[in-house]
Amino acid sequence: MKNDKENTAEQTLFQEAIHHAKTPVIIALFLTPVRFTLELLGVPENFIFIVGLLWFTIGISIYWGIRFYQNERFLKLLLLSLVIYSPISRIPVAMAWWIDTNWQLGTHYGLYFDTFGQILLNQVFYGSLLQIIPGFITGSIAFVIMQNRRPKNYLDNTINNE
Repeated sequence: MKNDKENTAEQTLFQEAIHHAKTPVIIALFLTPVRFTLELLGVPENFIFIVGLLWFTIGISIYWGIRFYQNERFLKLLLLSLVIYSPISRIPVAMAWWIDTNWQLGTHYGLYFDTFGQILLNQVFYGSLLQIIPGFITGSIAFVIMQNRRPKNYLDNTINNE
């Protein structure tokens, strides 16, 4: 059984992860409807390709790695934030599938799956993994780079000390 100090640390980590995930979740909830609308308007895929959850997840993970690199438990925080953020961000994708298949709108959201169960499994579960894994990798790389970068006056100090 864990003591109160460990429970408080985990609760605080969870609360911190929720705090970090809040804004990206809100942005992501609008990102899919924007992309869906752009598709309906006939904007070519090569122009709307960049408007996607994976690119946003990678960007936000790099931002977190740069912004919070001094947090000693950053990697746990990054993973937990992504685990909270990713499934929630995929919900509009499932809704876009439902809208597309019910009204036969012809967007890419309705192409691959036949049932709502399939869309939940593939978009919410597997889609989340496709965000969490690259997000964690890129956020970790940004974190390591920030941890290992040299201060601006590093060369000045080494030259002066010789």
